[in-house]
Amino acid sequence: MKRFCVIGLGNFGFHAASTLYQMGHEVVAVDLDQDKVQRIHDHCSYALLGDAANKDFLKGQGIGEMNAVIVSTGERSHLSTLITLYLKELRVPQILVKAVDEDHGRILEKIGATDIIFPEKDMAVKAARSLASPNILEYIPLAEDYSITESAPPSHFLGKNLIELDLRRKFNVTVIGIKDVLTDEFTITPAPTYVIKDSDLLILIGRSEDVESACSEK
Repeated sequence: MKRFCVIGLGNFGFHAASTLYQMGHEVVAVDLDQDKVQRIHDHCSYALLGDAANKDFLKGQGIGEMNAVIVSTGERSHLSTLITLYLKELRVPQILVKAVDEDHGRILEKIGATDIIFPEKDMAVKAARSLASPNILEYIPLAEDYSITESAPPSHFLGKNLIELDLRRKFNVTVIGIKDVLTDEFTITPAPTYVIKDSDLLILIGRSEDVESACSEK
């Protein structure tokens, strides 16, 4: 079990806190709004009414001892910036901050945020990818346009093995894992002779555009 803190309990913060709590982790939820604190009360370990832009408050509540802190203070960019600075000074190892815009994101990175969250942008990209490439179920962006992607196999993959598909040479894409959704069996670095079934989910790594090309229907 890990220890997390979520600061700012709007829709994003509420769902982040409640999800982490449902996963079995200890979650401290903080907001200045009494109604929001009351709303999260049954969906976290501790619901605190307080000013997270006060370093003494953060220190007194043991926030510096958390595994990670999520900061989601809405459009109040000055608050999230100040809170991030204090969390960095308290040596929180992982600080995830919801940014208002790209400029705000760059400022947050400079003062110590480890992860910048752009909810609308991220959801827009995900929606666009799902429309353009229906087979792709989920992707995790990495550096330099690379991603780890979970994809249902397109029809022309079925019945073929990895040698026949030759994805590495044709698309510079590598299959790093395959999960059979019927048996729940997961195969790491499958053998080249593995034959793709319609019940398989493919875990691929490569440039995002190359993965999309490889998984497109033909």
